Amino acid sequence: MIVTTHAREDALDAVLRSLSRQSDRNFETIVADDGSGPATAALVAAWTPHFGHPLRHVWHEHKGFRAGEIRNRAVLASTGSYLIFLDGDCIARPDFVATHRALAERGWFVTGNRILMSEDLTRRILSEQREPESWGLGDWVRQWRRRGINRLPPLLSLPLGPLRKWRPHAWRDARSCNLAIWRPDFEAVDGFDCDYNGWGREDSDLLVRLLHSGVRRKDGTFATGVLHLWHPAAERSFLAANDEKLARAIGERRVKARQGLSVLASAAGT
Repeated sequence: MIVTTHAREDALDAVLRSLSRQSDRNFETIVADDGSGPATAALVAAWTPHFGHPLRHVWHEHKGFRAGEIRNRAVLASTGSYLIFLDGDCIARPDFVATHRALAERGWFVTGNRILMSEDLTRRILSEQREPESWGLGDWVRQWRRRGINRLPPLLSLPLGPLRKWRPHAWRDARSCNLAIWRPDFEAVDGFDCDYNGWGREDSDLLVRLLHSGVRRKDGTFATGVLHLWHPAAERSFLAANDEKLARAIGERRVKARQGLSVLASAAGT
């Protein structure tokens, strides 16, 4: 499990709590810290003795939004053969890991979805230390009626079977806040491209290159939905430049990252 975070300890605390209570406990968690201050390291250290499975903290200096690079660093520090990426403001329900494990299939990556929580509901969850991962459907229906969440379907569980493969070549609307990839497939495309700086498109670039390499998309909708805490809109001044990089990756049918996992591994001497 790779959990990406930056300077949001209250949300990360809720996410780590949800991961400590998974029904499937046979996994490790790496907190991929994109340059937070000491409070994040202290939080991870406080969780480590009673987390219930291995927990590690991987950090690099903050030089703007570098989520792709810190995810790569976290992968290098991990040992698992199957990588689940989760954002540090996305709370996982108790069967999250178990469901991803059940959906895992060689030659496919799995994309999950999410509900978006309102600013007010997020504030109440974090300030009152509520545990929405344990809420039932009735609780969520009430929150939806109060406009505390944007939609209900990601919370439902449906056995879609072969319908999960109905969009094998699609990359749009898939996000790295809830994404699972076999490690050999991730390594074959050299991971995230660290050439992406600033918010946006580093996850789309990865998925496009996975598809170019022959890996296909499997849909985790109605199975793996996460609970996405509200946050202010990201600063998007780099988006146009990142859109151009993504367009080139698509046009060139690129498979390997320009500055990927191997660059970091080489610099670290591994």
